[in-house]
Amino acid sequence: MPPRPQRLAPVADLPPVFAGIDEAGRGCLAGPVVAAAVILPQEYALPGLTDSKKLTAARRESLAEGIRSCAVTWGIGVVWPRDIDRINILQATFRAMARAVRVLRQPPPALLIDGDKTLPPHVLTTLSCDGHLPTQRAIIGGDGCIPAISAASILAKTFRDRLMDTLDRRYHGYGFAKHKGYGTAEHLAAIAAHGPCAQHRLTFRGVRPAPAAEEQLTLW
Repeated sequence: MPPRPQRLAPVADLPPVFAGIDEAGRGCLAGPVVAAAVILPQEYALPGLTDSKKLTAARRESLAEGIRSCAVTWGIGVVWPRDIDRINILQATFRAMARAVRVLRQPPPALLIDGDKTLPPHVLTTLSCDGHLPTQRAIIGGDGCIPAISAASILAKTFRDRLMDTLDRRYHGYGFAKHKGYGTAEHLAAIAAHGPCAQHRLTFRGVRPAPAAEEQLTLW
C-alpha cells in the first residue's frame, strides 16, 4: 500500500512557499561544504523525513531518491577546501547555500535555514529576482521539525557522502570513504603520517601544524 500523503509540519507563521536549506560537512577537516535547497509541495508522501544525522545511510539514500522525485524543485551548492581556507568556513557555508538557491528552477520567495544564522546582506543580494529579495528565517533544529529543511539536510548529506567516496579513490590512505572527512582518530593519524592532501582544509585545527611550544624560561 502506498504511503498516505503528508502535509507540512504545523510550525507557526510558515510562508506559503519557501525553500528549506541545510548544509553538510561544515565541521570536517577535508572535502567540500555542501548545501541543499528544497521546495516541497504542500502534499507529499515521504514518511520519516527528519535530520539526516538521525538516519542510517541506507535510509538517507532511499529518502533522497523520493525527495528528488517529488520536490517542486531542489538544488545543490558546493564550496571546495581552497575557497573555505580563503574566506573561512562560515562564509563558505553561506556561499554554498546561495549557490543551491540559485540553481532552483523557480526563485523562492522565502528561505527557511537550519540553525541560528541567516544569509548576510552581501550574499542575499546575489539572490535578487526582479529587484525582490527573498525573506529569510533561521530555525534552530529546523532539520528535525520542518520537512523541507529535513529534505535539504538529507540531500546535502547524501550528495557529500558520494563525493567523499569518489575522493577516497583519488586520495589513498586517508579513509575518506569511511569517516567522510571528519576529524576521527584514524583521520588525524593519517594526516600525521602522510601530511595533508589537496582536499584538506589547511586552516583547520588538526590539519594545520600545531604551533611550536614556547620554551619555558627558568630563573635560577
